[in-house]
Amino acid sequence: MGEKSELKRTPLFPEYTAFPEARCIDFGGWELPVQFSGIGKEHEAVRERAGLFDVSHMGEFIVTGQYAESFLQSVTTNNIARLSDGEAQYSLMCYPDGGTVDDLLVYRFTQDYYMLVVNAANLEKDWDWLREHLIGDVELKDVSEEMVLLALQGPEAEAVLSQLTDAPIGELKAFSFLPDVSVGEVPAILSRSGYTGEDGFELYVAAADAGRLWRALIAAGEPKGLLPCGLGARDTLRFEARLPLYGQELSSKISPLEAGLAPFVKLEKGEFIGWEALTKQKAEGVKRKLVGLELVDRGIPRAHYAVYADATGERKIGEVTTGTQSPTLKRNLGLALLDMEYAGLGTEVWVEIRGKLLLARVVKAPFYKRTHNNRTLAGKGERQS
Repeated sequence: MGEKSELKRTPLFPEYTAFPEARCIDFGGWELPVQFSGIGKEHEAVRERAGLFDVSHMGEFIVTGQYAESFLQSVTTNNIARLSDGEAQYSLMCYPDGGTVDDLLVYRFTQDYYMLVVNAANLEKDWDWLREHLIGDVELKDVSEEMVLLALQGPEAEAVLSQLTDAPIGELKAFSFLPDVSVGEVPAILSRSGYTGEDGFELYVAAADAGRLWRALIAAGEPKGLLPCGLGARDTLRFEARLPLYGQELSSKISPLEAGLAPFVKLEKGEFIGWEALTKQKAEGVKRKLVGLELVDRGIPRAHYAVYADATGERKIGEVTTGTQSPTLKRNLGLALLDMEYAGLGTEVWVEIRGKLLLARVVKAPFYKRTHNNRTLAGKGERQS
């Protein structure tokens, strides 16, 4: 118990007690719910109806000053200059050798006021990295402990949220945000974004208001079948949609180009940290590629399982980054970083699971893709209303 009490808790931790089946785990030094009612139930709720996540462990930095845009252009891979006020952007920070410092979201409030949302496990590292590369009059402020982040995700998310706000959320496009709205009488930054492959919203609110908003969203969503969701469903949802997780699909040893994130690397914008290495990598062609795998033999691929070229196990060609039995597709799937010559669709490879080499095949990823009001199950081409 002593060790557990040292874990950090979000301001919403007391709300978990309303759910007797909730189970918390140590996630990067945070005591966070892995599930409230069951990973499978929560996954299905987000795909079919709506789910509510407490992701307050994420970090938020405010970047201000006359040179804020220039600074962010120099440390991120995407093109900050393309943002208008009220728009957000997925981006990455790289080391000079092209490896990834972190992936993050950049919110533009004005030309000299931005918010960065970074991964919890990388918060201190990112803070130090950004401070090390500050330019001009740019100021950096860590507001992570002052903010709570809620993610309302799923096809019914808009219907649930519209009960609690008069804001024109139906007009809000993906990766756009409203900087100051009232949701259930709680002031919030409201963004149309998420990490599940579904439509949804992320709400940034003051820590003191978090419990009130959480309860209001749970009550508004109950008639729609909304469930509170934990880290387990968050991981299976993002996996099916092929959304990367730092430490698995991205790391200091994995570049954004290897991870299949070239659309978020704008080499043409001009130099940034890692530009030279990534430019060379693009020109010469990446040597590894993140691909989808499906087990042919019976077994479930898991992170860090080795992948081999043939059944002899003599030539290792990569490793699984994430894998599970897909709750939506009921197939044993994985993401794997493989040598380029084995990355073609249909290529047969062997995954080592508990000392045995099992046959797998390279398949199309993402495994799941939402298309407007329909769901596309990638790899099978099925659509369901």
